[in-house]
Amino acid sequence: MSDQKADILETINGWNERFKESGPPEVLDFFCRRYPGKIAFSTSLGSEDQVIMDMISKNGLPLKVFTLDTGRMFPETYDILDKTNLHYGIRIDVYFPERENVENMVKNQGINLFYNSVENRKLCCHYRKIEPLGRALSGMEAWITGIRKDQTLSRFEAKRVEWDESYGLIKINPLYNWTEKMVWDYIRQNVVPYNTLHNKGFPSIGCQPCTRAVKPGDDPRSGRWWWEDEGHKECGLHEKDG
Repeated sequence: MSDQKADILETINGWNERFKESGPPEVLDFFCRRYPGKIAFSTSLGSEDQVIMDMISKNGLPLKVFTLDTGRMFPETYDILDKTNLHYGIRIDVYFPERENVENMVKNQGINLFYNSVENRKLCCHYRKIEPLGRALSGMEAWITGIRKDQTLSRFEAKRVEWDESYGLIKINPLYNWTEKMVWDYIRQNVVPYNTLHNKGFPSIGCQPCTRAVKPGDDPRSGRWWWEDEGHKECGLHEKDG
């Protein structure tokens, strides 16, 4: 490990200790002030991200807010994107996949290639999500997400502040220790707009062909890529790098 990387990790450990008992608004305020013009919030427009969006808006925090449009989203997701912009008087930046990459992928593998193999699914996620995310985060030094540690086993080790090796920046998870109940209590108490699919058994919402409703009590992400083996339910946006 380089001295620079060791220094970064030491700083991150210090922040995690400092903000151990802090609420999300305090954390958001600190990092927005520390990284002016170099911090971004990626929203999937799910319940957690809507909570963070509400906190950002109420505190007038200046930062880049963006979402990824894979081209295969639910109509309800487009509806909440529009409602969120109107509700908060903002314009969320929308990043799309590169046309040529998607056209070649579909030409060679088919429109629904993701059902055929894990490799194909990851290829589709790469072109529709990971590559656009890289462009969205270009030039940024810090990245805010809506990750919660109890969303799935693969996120259980999440911390409030982390180093993201893939994109070379600080990752901040303001709601990392919140429960699902805390998220929905906040949404109801603050009248936060949310995706109506949450009312229909969708705790986790991604692309339309890759997401389905789950039964009460099931793993929140069990409705994602349900045709694959049980286990790691990530698209690559939040892979752990060690």
